[in-house]
Amino acid sequence: MPREMTYAHAIGEAMAEEIERDPRVYLWGEDVGVYRGAMGVTAGLLERFGPKYIIDTPLSETFIAGGAVGAAITGLRPIAEMMYSDFLMVAGDEIVNKAGKWRWMHGGLFKLPIVFRMPEGVAGGGGPEHGQSPEAFLWQAPGLKIVIPSTPADAKGLLKSAIRDDNPVCFFEHRGLYRTRGMIPDGEHLVPIGQADIKRTGSDVTVIAWSLMVHRALEAAEEVAQEGISVEVLDPRGLRPLDFDSIIKSLEKTGRLVFVHEAPKSGGPAAEIIARISEEALDLLAAPIKRVAAPDIPVPMSIRLEPLYVPQTSQIVAAIREVVGG
Repeated sequence: MPREMTYAHAIGEAMAEEIERDPRVYLWGEDVGVYRGAMGVTAGLLERFGPKYIIDTPLSETFIAGGAVGAAITGLRPIAEMMYSDFLMVAGDEIVNKAGKWRWMHGGLFKLPIVFRMPEGVAGGGGPEHGQSPEAFLWQAPGLKIVIPSTPADAKGLLKSAIRDDNPVCFFEHRGLYRTRGMIPDGEHLVPIGQADIKRTGSDVTVIAWSLMVHRALEAAEEVAQEGISVEVLDPRGLRPLDFDSIIKSLEKTGRLVFVHEAPKSGGPAAEIIARISEEALDLLAAPIKRVAAPDIPVPMSIRLEPLYVPQTSQIVAAIREVVGG
């Protein structure tokens, strides 16, 4: 029977199942053991598997990422938690130039099966150094897969697939989703990396969103449905590999498109996808594309200002109405 669990529990269960399945898998990072992780995601893992598999590291992202690269080259399958995705900047050389490129640079002599867990997003006053959504930074880093789940089922299934992948995977988890709940299929649950999911079918306009914004998009779709507007919500569930075929298939049906993401608009992930649509499928559009994104400013420190920064359901509703009306 399917079970209900939180997004955080789904991630913890995925890691536990993979450590049990494959003795080469281990987790390490800052406070993942005794402290149970900064957001409590790794609770119970140290007691269950011991310090051989759940390893507390020094406060050094360069060491965490670089050590994971070395371990992967020798045949292990590390899960390296960055604590906050913002800290990938600290370990940028190890993640981008080592993990992402060394398999290619060395003619495929070894594999680099690493998962970099990267909690992201605005939640609870983390501010500009603990609340970014930096997935677009890594789109300029070939060799790294980029996975972004929006539901507990996707979080579990995608993480298990990422751990089994022979390439480095950057796995973004939104901190604002950890307490959300959803049903998890029973038995072995794997979600293919690079396969989009239609969270809601519709015929008038396509809304592409990922992570927390999927939930805001679904709320907006429900609201405008009362006006007779049929919205299709497409969740790519990641950026590399990007399921562009599913985007085109949806656009062929609706002819209208709204993008929603929490990252700032300038240089955000939507820009690259829109550029590709303009090159390959411009004739499918019946109206200009709209983007709903964060403003081009740092994430505010004040929890009271966060709703003014993060895209809200009302903004998505307005964009849908504008695109459909146009």
